[in-house]
Amino acid sequence: MVVIGAGPGGIAAGVKLKRAGIEDFVILERADEVGGSWQENHYPGLEVDIPSIAYQYSFARNANWSRLFAPGAEVKRYHMGVARRFGLYPHLRFGTWVISEEWDEDRHRWNLYLDGGGVVTARFVVSAVGAFISPKQDPGIPGLAEYRGKIQRPSDWDDDYDLRGKRVAIIGTGASSVQITPSIAGEVAHLAVFQRTPVWCIPKPNPKIPEVVQMALRVPGVQAAVHGAALVVVDAALRAMSTAPMAVAKPAMRAMDTAAIRGYRALLRTMVTDPGTRAALTPDYGPIAKRPTANTGYLLAFNRENVDLVTTPIECFTAGGLRTTDGVEREFDMIVLATGYHVFSDPETYTPGMVIGRAGMDLGKFYAENGLQAYESVALPALPNRWTLVGPYSWSGSGWHAFVEMTADHAVRAISEARRRGATFVAVRQDAHDAYHRRIYRHGAAMRYYLAELNAHVPTYYRNSQGDSTYIRPTGFFTARREHRRFPFSDYEFDTQTA
Repeated sequence: MVVIGAGPGGIAAGVKLKRAGIEDFVILERADEVGGSWQENHYPGLEVDIPSIAYQYSFARNANWSRLFAPGAEVKRYHMGVARRFGLYPHLRFGTWVISEEWDEDRHRWNLYLDGGGVVTARFVVSAVGAFISPKQDPGIPGLAEYRGKIQRPSDWDDDYDLRGKRVAIIGTGASSVQITPSIAGEVAHLAVFQRTPVWCIPKPNPKIPEVVQMALRVPGVQAAVHGAALVVVDAALRAMSTAPMAVAKPAMRAMDTAAIRGYRALLRTMVTDPGTRAALTPDYGPIAKRPTANTGYLLAFNRENVDLVTTPIECFTAGGLRTTDGVEREFDMIVLATGYHVFSDPETYTPGMVIGRAGMDLGKFYAENGLQAYESVALPALPNRWTLVGPYSWSGSGWHAFVEMTADHAVRAISEARRRGATFVAVRQDAHDAYHRRIYRHGAAMRYYLAELNAHVPTYYRNSQGDSTYIRPTGFFTARREHRRFPFSDYEFDTQTA
């Protein structure tokens, strides 16, 4: 069998397979090391945006995080250490990029076509490509090829480029921009941050973790208890949102957004000195309509004389820099394209021909025509022997590791049962899939209202191009974990190749 991807999900799948006694698997990874986004990204200021103890596997808890929010290099080392500790390196094949998958009905197997040629065949496939599938190479602004300066991308940062004393622009105000901006503001001669949409950014103190705290975290059960308490709070909020009558949910959401924006204005008055900049940094949408960020230095950076916030839309790149729609041309030595990723919740991410299942079912065309859907977020009837660890309606309010563990549990449980039965074919039943999708869609009504009506004016990957909130699993973490670990085998069809 094959696992595609060696990020957090691929590592979780590998460990779960080995724990289930399954050793005949390979992990195909396009990069040259494990870690996924943490292998790919190494830009200035990179660190986790949730506390470190919530950003780790339950089977490999680490009491030695250096800071409350660990830096990126430390997170990368953590993933490498887990892969080494659980013996995954012999199963890894680096520099191997799967560009398409095709089901072979006659042989009950998948043909995986590789970039540069070659085919890998597999009885079972676990797709662990993650939530952020690939960086957006095209920022959607004309003239990129005309620019003669240095282009930097968070996912491909050139650490050897000396930016001291340079004129720098950052396009975008998402999570990577929020970290990069304060990290380089003190080094560059001038920094311009081009903002389309203001971002929610709360202060994030990031102290070193004292040895006495690390000692406490080594006590069995302490980390699990602390993390579990946080999950209970998030789970309760998601469950309340998914079960509250719309007559109650709608005014409650409007009131929440109004109060949050008022509070954020008060925060900005304490952190940003210029009234015009404060106004431009104030969101006109709710705090969970886009991915919220946390960084103490981001807002403070706009108090520096060498930092400007530019809200006039960019018209195009020029040879020397950027021209905005008011006709002003600004010259830059370096431009950072912090313009985001293609994410798992967008139908456009699944291009036609990428995954071909039974009877020629094309996943890209299916999602474009029917919307994103999958049984328990991991399986589709027309894609036998295949599970996706980060699929439609999968994020349940936890850290990434907690939810890829449970989706990996689902896949490994189904594969183990197939092996026990001697089955060569495993597919979720259409009726089970449809019943699940109806239920999850019904529970998502409040989230769709919040994202597609109340905050419809704000661009966000929490709402896809079809107006659906397929990023979030509205039923909460604990329900999701229970269902992934205990789904009835009767929801699946098992069969054995006879030829």
